[in-house]
Amino acid sequence: MDQQIVNAIFIGSIYALFAVGYTLVFGILDILNLAHSAVFMLGAATTYTLVVKYGQVFWVASVVGIAASALMGLVIEHVCLRPLRRRQAPPIAALISTIGLALIIVAAVEQGKQGSLFSWLWVDGANSVAFPAGTIPNPTWHVADLSLDASKVVIIPVSIALMLVLGYVMRYTQIGRGLRAVAENPRAARLMGLDVDRMITLTLVISSALGGLAGILFGVALGDISPYIGRDNVEVRGLAVIVLGGMGSIPGAVIGGYLLGLVEILAVVTFGSSVRGGVAFAALFLLLILRPQGLFGTRLRERI
Repeated sequence: MDQQIVNAIFIGSIYALFAVGYTLVFGILDILNLAHSAVFMLGAATTYTLVVKYGQVFWVASVVGIAASALMGLVIEHVCLRPLRRRQAPPIAALISTIGLALIIVAAVEQGKQGSLFSWLWVDGANSVAFPAGTIPNPTWHVADLSLDASKVVIIPVSIALMLVLGYVMRYTQIGRGLRAVAENPRAARLMGLDVDRMITLTLVISSALGGLAGILFGVALGDISPYIGRDNVEVRGLAVIVLGGMGSIPGAVIGGYLLGLVEILAVVTFGSSVRGGVAFAALFLLLILRPQGLFGTRLRERI
């Protein structure tokens, strides 16, 4: 059981890092960026391809993978969101737009095989792959009855450090104050001289970079990289996490990620692995009925 709790902390760190990107955009724009799961996958796929096909060192490939994810944040803003925002389209239009972009990204990576247009991006089609052995040092430590892989252990401090830094930026820096002002009232923020479009672009870039990093950590720790890892592994779980913690709450997303990881592991231990996929749906269902505002249930605008 102790080993399962440790595993819950590992996977909860990834859920939390992914969900922070989700909730950051929701807190600023009041929309769910459903392309975020595709960005998660793109970070892992780009890093894998650079390592396997182009022979790059993992750390260099990771930086490029995160940069590619951040660049996709610019695409999401300038292609999917800003044109609709300027036309004052309803939020559902932006939601559908991001779903469409996610499908395009997944289809492009899925078609990446030898001789195809996207073979420079991905070479394994719909197959699930893992980083080659020895890509990064991965010793295993045995502590009492626990087996700790270095690739999993490192996830915890990296995720916590990044979330603490983001929390500090949001609360105590000029950029964070600007983002909170835009979240509170975009029109008032614009009248006070803030470049609202620039702030929104920054939000999408930071969110996407975090999503790409979460995808890389997922691929390293679980050895599962494919065009579908975002859709099949974290998209619904990310939604469950931000509902659990409270829509728009960064601390709530962090705590919700760890809670969902723990609940999933307990469910697997109690009922078997077949129930794992339904835990996130069950969490969404129960929270929406019992406490729709989430655990950190203050008004959205006050929780950024």
